[in-house]
Amino acid sequence: MPKTFFQRVIAIIKNIPEGKVATYGQIATYAGNPRAARQVAYILHSSSRKENLPWHRVINSKGSISLKPGHGYELQKQMLKKEGITFKENDCINLQRFLWTP
Repeated sequence: MPKTFFQRVIAIIKNIPEGKVATYGQIATYAGNPRAARQVAYILHSSSRKENLPWHRVINSKGSISLKPGHGYELQKQMLKKEGITFKENDCINLQRFLWTP
């Protein structure tokens, strides 16, 4: 297991398989700090490109995309749909079906 919270978060995100999603809070919990969902969001924002992370597979606890329209929302939704993830009428993902549980 990687030593720092940052390293654990990176390792967890890299392991989210295609066609599955994880929540910020879920990743924080697996990395050892259940109250650090915002830190996970910051790590994603600052390190996605450098670490080549599947950033699009991380969503909020309601099952929706946190990015705003015009600021990555459309791209994330398109990437998830391409992996077979479907959205309900309320634009949320069915977490019972698509949530990754390692």
